[in-house]
Amino acid sequence: MTDIYDATSSEKGTRINKFIASSGFCSRRKADELISQGIVTIDHLTAGPGDRVMDGQVVRINGDPILPEEDLVYIALHKPIGVTCTTDATDPDNIIDYLRYDKRIFPIGRLDKMSTGLILLTNDGAIVNKLLRAEYRHEKEYKVEVDRAIDDHFLQSMASGVPILDTVTSPCDIKQNGLRIFTIILTQGLNRQIRRMCEYHGYRVVRLKRTRIMNITLGNLPLGQWRYLKPKELRDLKQLLGL
Repeated sequence: MTDIYDATSSEKGTRINKFIASSGFCSRRKADELISQGIVTIDHLTAGPGDRVMDGQVVRINGDPILPEEDLVYIALHKPIGVTCTTDATDPDNIIDYLRYDKRIFPIGRLDKMSTGLILLTNDGAIVNKLLRAEYRHEKEYKVEVDRAIDDHFLQSMASGVPILDTVTSPCDIKQNGLRIFTIILTQGLNRQIRRMCEYHGYRVVRLKRTRIMNITLGNLPLGQWRYLKPKELRDLKQLLGL
């Protein structure tokens, strides 16, 4: 038998549908639909229409916490080499200990330990879920240096698809920027994808830096430093994600 949240008879607190809408997760009408589906909880107890959220209580949708908009955090970090994109505290190089931010946040996706560049961190579960859904094919741009000169055959093969990890990579945009340097735009997130694609052609990646995720660019953010997303960046990102 499912436990049901017993809303207080007091008028204190915020109605559950308004609380969800204020987080930016969805509209009040959509929130009512989610509540009726039984996937909204207050302190792990199933919420019902008209229930109220009191200070300190945790609301979750499908197990993911929902926070009021004023408590949401969106960070862009220029990750240095050696930092691992994990929340696992047993990893001495984990990104959370590196950042030492005073709220609980988590990285969106991964950037391998030996790579540098843009990584986003947040406590907004709605954005995380949308960004990590592979079917949406969000663009990520990288600047790559390899160990020897590249040629047209390499560029054409990389662009058309490379057999790695028991699949063939999706077509992508690639442009040469120097004798051994190129930029590449991916819409996939296979494990160590660029490194594996280069290795297939006999190249070794010397430097790899992610410079863009969708509309968010690394710009001149110094290595190892972070910043909050700008309001326009966040608005545009949410629009692109359909939020």
